[in-house]
Amino acid sequence: MAAHGVRLPAAHVLGWESGVIRPGEEEFIALARALWCPAAQLMGTAPDSLRDFRVARELTQEQTAARIGIGLHSYASAEQTGRWSGDADQSAALVEVLGLRLRDLVRITGVAEELDQRLRQCVDGRWQAQLKAVAKLVPVPRESIATALAALQNEHQVPSHWGSSTWGPATPAVEPEPAEPPYDRFWALLARTDTGGLPV
Repeated sequence: MAAHGVRLPAAHVLGWESGVIRPGEEEFIALARALWCPAAQLMGTAPDSLRDFRVARELTQEQTAARIGIGLHSYASAEQTGRWSGDADQSAALVEVLGLRLRDLVRITGVAEELDQRLRQCVDGRWQAQLKAVAKLVPVPRESIATALAALQNEHQVPSHWGSSTWGPATPAVEPEPAEPPYDRFWALLARTDTGGLPV
């Protein structure tokens, strides 16, 4: 670990092994490098926050903020609060720098519930009314969002039987199969569009 900039007494490492103490970020990254083990693997669990994803990439807050093009204070605040206020370009950079999927970005920045509500409104009403709001939450080209929202609404439209003929034998009503929830279906539809190279 000393070769990676962190000098510690052996007793400190023994404390980690016994679970008495936990390594700090700098120590954890140095430990992963010393063991030739990806930090994400050493965590033992999937990253679940901005901080987790950052440490899994072995980056400091300063490095991350610089690569995204955002002030250190703004980035540190996002990690602390779980709320992201970057613009579309900064959000796309965040996805690339931390190796996120777009779905991860929405979840860990605390806007998944808002997106879910917007998508349900698309299904129940006009998707065009939700386009601007959804585009703020998911940093991909607006045309891609529009394509996914239009397809989502189209799939959930109830076919109209107005004016259908009553001649001939009656056909039994067929219950439609339960549709995939709008939130999950949106991601599947978005994956079929041009997301600018960002993984869904």
